[in-house]
Parts: sequence; C-alpha cells; structure tokens
Amino acid sequence: MNFLADESVDRLVVEHLRQEGHRVLYIAELGPGMSDEAVLNLANQETALLLTADKDFGEMVFRQGLNIQGVVLIRLAGLTHVRKAEVVALAVREHLPELSHSFAVITPGALRIRRVGK
Repeated sequence: MNFLADESVDRLVVEHLRQEGHRVLYIAELGPGMSDEAVLNLANQETALLLTADKDFGEMVFRQGLNIQGVVLIRLAGLTHVRKAEVVALAVREHLPELSHSFAVITPGALRIRRVGK
C-alpha cells in the first residue's frame, strides 16, 4: 500500500511501515513546511493514504468535502515512539482494506473508521 506521512508523524512510524513492505513517502524528507492542501493533493496524486497527527485534515475532509484516498489520524499522545509505531503498524496490518476512502482515527486501545467519498 502507498502512504504519505505528514511531517507530524513520528519517523519510527514511517520506518516501521517501510520495513513491513509499504511504500511511504514522508513530508519531512520531501518538503517540510508544505501546506495541508499541498499534502492532501500529493496524497491524491500518489494514490496514497495520508498518515497524520494533524486534526486539521478532519476539517478539510468533513467540512470542506475535499476528496481523499484515505486519512489515518494518529492520536497516540503519551505513548513512546516505538509503541506508536507498533500500534499504527498493527492497525494497518489488521484493517488495511477498510482504510481506503475512509477517515480513520487510531487512539490507544481503539480504531474508528468512517467511510467518506466513493
């Protein structure tokens, strides 16, 4: 699966998903400071699910109705970087087919997925 990780995502999350065989583009490597609109456009161009810790993407998807391939909002404050990477990788491993054209929120102990668009 293709992912685009916003610069708000911990590097260990990106590295863990890459180790599991996913293609992960990382804004911190491509163009730090990129606007949210540009990030969302790049995710769509790359047919990639967007990984982010930035709640502003929820506003863009639900209030502005912008098109997405899928967004995974990571809300794992308080966990170590290693544990965040493990939780995100497990959620992706177990729910990957459901993440396409959905807005998913990963919190400690829960994953909520809401279909949007197609």
